[in-house]
Amino acid sequence: MNPHDEFKQQCSDEIEAMGQDEHAQSQSRAFLETANGLRYSYHFEWMGRPIIQYPQDIVAMQELIWDIKPDLIVETGIAHGGSLILSASMLALLDLADAIESGGSLDPRNSSRRVIGVDIDIREHNRAAIEAHPMASRITMIQGSSVADDVVRQVYDVAKDYNRVLVCLDSNHTHDHVLAELNAYASLTSVGSYCVVFDTVVEDLPKSMFPDRPWGPGNNPKTAVHEFLKAHSEFEIDKSIQNKLMLTVAPDGYLYRRK
Repeated sequence: MNPHDEFKQQCSDEIEAMGQDEHAQSQSRAFLETANGLRYSYHFEWMGRPIIQYPQDIVAMQELIWDIKPDLIVETGIAHGGSLILSASMLALLDLADAIESGGSLDPRNSSRRVIGVDIDIREHNRAAIEAHPMASRITMIQGSSVADDVVRQVYDVAKDYNRVLVCLDSNHTHDHVLAELNAYASLTSVGSYCVVFDTVVEDLPKSMFPDRPWGPGNNPKTAVHEFLKAHSEFEIDKSIQNKLMLTVAPDGYLYRRK
C-alpha cells in the first residue's frame, strides 16, 4: 500500500471510531442544540452570499462535488443564494482542472456544467444579487413549488441533457414535502452520486426549538428519508460522512446511489 492509501485507510478507521464514540457523539448533539438556538448556520457566506449551512457541510459538499464531478447540480431551496454560488464555483473549478489537464483554454461561457435552483419565492433582492454575481452564468433559477408538476417538468427538461447529476434538497422541511421532493428528484441522481437531504437534524432536536414551524420531531426530512428508503434500495445512507463531520445538519441525509 502506498503512503497516500495508507493515510486514507488510517482516516477511514479513525472516522469509523468517531462514529462509535458515544461521548463524542453526545458532545456533538449538545453543541448542535446550543448552536441551532443561536442561529449558528446563518452566520456564514460563500463568495459574498449568505449560505445558511454549517461549515462542516460546506466542506462535505466541496468534497462530494470534486469527487463526483457532476455536470449538473439540482438544488431545492435558494434563500440568499449562497449554496447555488458554492455549487457554481465548484463547477468552475472542475472546468479549470479539465482545462489545465487538457492544456486547453477556459471560457466559462462555453461550459455546459450548470446548477438549477428551485424556490417557491425567490425574493427580488436575492435574485438581483445572484444574477449580478460572477458565477451567475452557470446558474438557472426556477420559481415555484419544487413539487409542482410544471416545475418538476422544467427541471427534467434541463436534466435530460446531462449524465452526471448531484441533487440537494433544502426547502420546506415537513415530512410530506421532503418525501414528495425525494419521489420527484432522487431518480435524477446518477449512480455513484448523491442525493443530499438537509436539515434531517430536526428529528434530533427538541420540539420547543420549532414553535412557529410546521415541522419538528416526527415530521421532518429525516422521517421522510427513512420512509423513502423503504421502497428505494438503490440508495443507502452514507454514515461515513456524518461520522467524519460530527457536526452536520444532515445526519442520515447523505444518500449514496449505488445502483
